[in-house]
Amino acid sequence: MKKTYKIEVDCANCANLMEDATKKTEGVASAVVNFMTQKMIVEFEEGADVKAVMKNVLKACKKVEPDCEIEL
Repeated sequence: MKKTYKIEVDCANCANLMEDATKKTEGVASAVVNFMTQKMIVEFEEGADVKAVMKNVLKACKKVEPDCEIEL
């Protein structure tokens, strides 16, 4: 399942770092963070708990940029 989220990201480099952090999160099959559109597209692994996975994604992104927000 793929879902799109609004994300606040300050620069293209941070977007790339957040994308890498998201891809490493358990339950995520793939991810794309687009700095220009301020959107994150996440494809979840089969049977993954989307809410729990996104909480972990937010934690991972906050390690890159502490003031990051993702509209869940």
